[in-house]
Amino acid sequence: MSDNLANPAPLGLMGFGMTTVLLNIHNAGLFEISAIIMAMGIFYGGIAQIIAGCMEFKKGNTFGTTAFTSYGSFWLTLVFLIYFNGKFGLPPNPVGFMACYLFMWGLFTFFMWIATWKANRGLQVVFLSLTILFWMLAARDAYGWTGTWAVVTGWEGIFCGASAIYCAMAQVINENFKRVILPLGQK
Repeated sequence: MSDNLANPAPLGLMGFGMTTVLLNIHNAGLFEISAIIMAMGIFYGGIAQIIAGCMEFKKGNTFGTTAFTSYGSFWLTLVFLIYFNGKFGLPPNPVGFMACYLFMWGLFTFFMWIATWKANRGLQVVFLSLTILFWMLAARDAYGWTGTWAVVTGWEGIFCGASAIYCAMAQVINENFKRVILPLGQK
């Protein structure tokens, strides 16, 4: 059977990238958390990535299926944890447990980064910077770090999200022009 399916990776990368940039603008201290971030987390970071993961499954791409479905679920759970924390009869998140949550996502991402060693440099940057981001966020929450650490963590997250946006747009533009316009550093 020939592969006539569109490439779902740009959709998943954009859902991840744009949502990550917006959340980390908050983490950098530029804006308060708002419905904008929550809506992006549910619909573009969450649902759109899960759709991209399902499309990657159809294409037989285990890495894409695992990445997009997992990170889509991350965004949905994160919004739930933030919004429902201590509301509607649910107990509040135990002190320090968010650090465990973020650490585990960092560990998962570390192993996904190893899988990118056979991919292009762009994806390697996305997954390495995401690993660093998760562990910086975990340290922030575990030790209650604020100020400079929190701001630097936010800017690292903005870089991570922007690198995903670049990878997504490079795939779309390069495919449309049928040549490399935005290089991804092919392996």
